Amino acid sequence: MGMTIAEKIIAAAAGKEEVRAGDIHTVTLDRLMSNDGTTHLTIDMYNNLKNPRIADKDKLVWIIDHNVPCDSPKTAGSHKKMRDFAKANGIAFYEGEGVCHQVMMEKYVRPGELIFGADSHTCAYGALGAFGTGVGCTDYLYGMVTGTSWVLVPETLHFYLTGELKEGVYARDLILTIIGRIGANGANYKAMQFDGPGLKSLTMSDRIAICNLCVEAGAKTALMDVDEIALDYLKEHGREPKAVYTADEDAVYADEYEIDLSIITPVVAKPHFVDNIASVRECEGIKIDEAFLGSCNNGRIEDLRAGAEIIKGKKVHPLVRFLVVPASQEVYRQALKEGIISTFMEAGAIVMNPNCSVCWGSCQGVIGEGETLISTGTRNFKGRAGHADSFVYLASSATVTASAIKGEITSADKI
Repeated sequence: MGMTIAEKIIAAAAGKEEVRAGDIHTVTLDRLMSNDGTTHLTIDMYNNLKNPRIADKDKLVWIIDHNVPCDSPKTAGSHKKMRDFAKANGIAFYEGEGVCHQVMMEKYVRPGELIFGADSHTCAYGALGAFGTGVGCTDYLYGMVTGTSWVLVPETLHFYLTGELKEGVYARDLILTIIGRIGANGANYKAMQFDGPGLKSLTMSDRIAICNLCVEAGAKTALMDVDEIALDYLKEHGREPKAVYTADEDAVYADEYEIDLSIITPVVAKPHFVDNIASVRECEGIKIDEAFLGSCNNGRIEDLRAGAEIIKGKKVHPLVRFLVVPASQEVYRQALKEGIISTFMEAGAIVMNPNCSVCWGSCQGVIGEGETLISTGTRNFKGRAGHADSFVYLASSATVTASAIKGEITSADKI
């Protein structure tokens, strides 16, 4: 009996010839990422250990991205604790470099790796064929101290992609459509595996967006075949694969889906659930107060290009705040080089430093009572972007930009 990609990565990390869904194995971790959302808690627990130690400092990456710059003295204290600990222990540390998952993809992730991240969207790393999964502080601390952890081998949902996305349709529309189809609990503690001829038509930015959002269907991880597109990206960023795995033909799946990319249309996720999916057409006319283009899901250069193309020569609606937040310094510099930043600023957008911004909902751009946000962020739960009585719609960079111009939800082809 064959194995899925997830099973092969876990088998290698466990030193086993094969593993099966439902097995529990001790695994050696390749890397551990943590950000300023919870690292201060991990440090407190570490300092209370009887015999504190770090198994391998070179496997740790710490990134301040959620509240950059600091929004309060309390946050400043948490950041200082993180900064001082990283320096004292020789831990790779980034502050102001960008959103953690984008930084990890640019600088660290390799195919075949098993990576723990103290953030739920760590599943983004599957775009490069790595098993990335989010963990809490206790599991992170154990991995940090021992270099190992335990993993319950997940079942795998197989998504076989065919066709190509039509012009004006984006990977964001695809993954939101999939989540709407299987539900917010449809992949609970399962791996979501993507392959098929349609994968070849998707850029690395597309792939990151898809894998990143799989946790919103409850997925333990997301994984894609590693092809020449992924390998070219890796080479451009100066890295080689650890290992390249593909699923065996006789691998066993919990369920299988064939997705024709050519029939996907622009969609939005309506409040207050990510699987509350409707077409953009159905939501046209809904007034907005703020628009957000950024986050680990849709803040890459391709997303900014799409938005800039739509808004060039136009203006943000006078009653709308439009926040544009590149996902990393690398993205920001490229956007500056291409004149994209100037395009947004000339249109009246507010361009921010690379960080999680309003997607995190605790610092930049939070919305007030009764206000409506349309966002390329990751979640639209009640209160996610500010006041508990506010409303968040999720959409692609094109739909968000078009809506910022019109002052209400609209499709890009109507601008």
